[in-house]
Amino acid sequence: MSTDDRAAVTPGIARLHASPGRAGPGRLGLVTNHTGVLPGLRPAAPALLEAGVRLVALFGPEHGLHGTGQAGESEAARTDPATGLPVHDTYRCSGERLDALLLGSGVDALVYDLQDVGARCYTYVWTMFDLMVSAARTGVRFVVADRPNPLGGLVSEGPLLDEAWASFVGRAAVPVRHGLTCGELALHLNTSAVPRAAGRAAELTVIEAAGWRRAMDARATGLPWIAPSPNIPTPATAAVYPGTCLFEGTNLSEGRGTTQPFEIVGAPYVDARFAPALAELGLPGVHFRDLRFVPAFHKHAGRPLRGVQLHVTDREAFAPVRTAVAMLAVLWRLYPDDFAWHTADGGAEDTGHRHFVDLLWGSDRLRRTVDAGDDPRPLCAPPAPPGRWAGDDLLLYP
Repeated sequence: MSTDDRAAVTPGIARLHASPGRAGPGRLGLVTNHTGVLPGLRPAAPALLEAGVRLVALFGPEHGLHGTGQAGESEAARTDPATGLPVHDTYRCSGERLDALLLGSGVDALVYDLQDVGARCYTYVWTMFDLMVSAARTGVRFVVADRPNPLGGLVSEGPLLDEAWASFVGRAAVPVRHGLTCGELALHLNTSAVPRAAGRAAELTVIEAAGWRRAMDARATGLPWIAPSPNIPTPATAAVYPGTCLFEGTNLSEGRGTTQPFEIVGAPYVDARFAPALAELGLPGVHFRDLRFVPAFHKHAGRPLRGVQLHVTDREAFAPVRTAVAMLAVLWRLYPDDFAWHTADGGAEDTGHRHFVDLLWGSDRLRRTVDAGDDPRPLCAPPAPPGRWAGDDLLLYP
């Protein structure tokens, strides 16, 4: 049985491959990377060319066209060896620079095909947004070849971003865990944030992922899992990432430099008290295992650390954002002299060296609440259907 036969879902790019006219006329640019494959794992770009799609350029996001770059990195390749097409690096490119790049590429339309992970701070959706803004300003059509949200689409979690804290880890008022597909998110942004940024909406088409239902997580789709970036290796990583990504804004390792990034967190100062203190909270759908690890790179590289591994026991009950903020509060209470927040640039913009957790959270309320010794869990909106914030009329899937 082939991978295609097992798949319950047909992603938008496979539907475009079967019917090349779906993207409309003219010269097309493909916004993609190593996740841009057909269900049988055939790379989409050469397959589309063979099917008669008039591709003239490729556009890569953070981590690059082949996904080899670590966080905050891209790739230097200017030509794709598989297709001979020029490769345009969009990472850390926005505004007039991105307009010029788009105009210089000679495309009449962009087709977006990247696998998202369902968290606001993941930069692929903001690459999509920036390109939609440039497309609106330059008269280029925008097509989203949709893919499933690997976390499913029944739940959103966490507050909307305060746009005073906008950065490349969050451009617009979207929850921490948004519960939408990229196509749905594009429709939402095109009615709100894109017109404010560009003066008009983009000419947008969404090629839906046939067969996807909101109750499906990554495992239920039957589609092969391809790590969207080096530190999201498995669906288990994606399940915890909307919460544990907040540890990027602290002095704890979030597991980068190990084989289980974002599933484990730790620091030199954490001791035997941490795991039991978390267990006492009775957080639903998750157990915490005391562990020791040594990251090969990134924070605390080469140093023995102690911390916990999150073992998700019930994905429906597990609330990653609420779980992570509770963990932050416990850390502050147990290790007040050692726990600290980090500053970072937040992407392409000068953010004034603000605390990175504020950019990840979308305001400074989480940091201030933890620093005051208060319980931050009330800051998390109760798990809710995405239609509650995005509007049911913009949801494409039942």
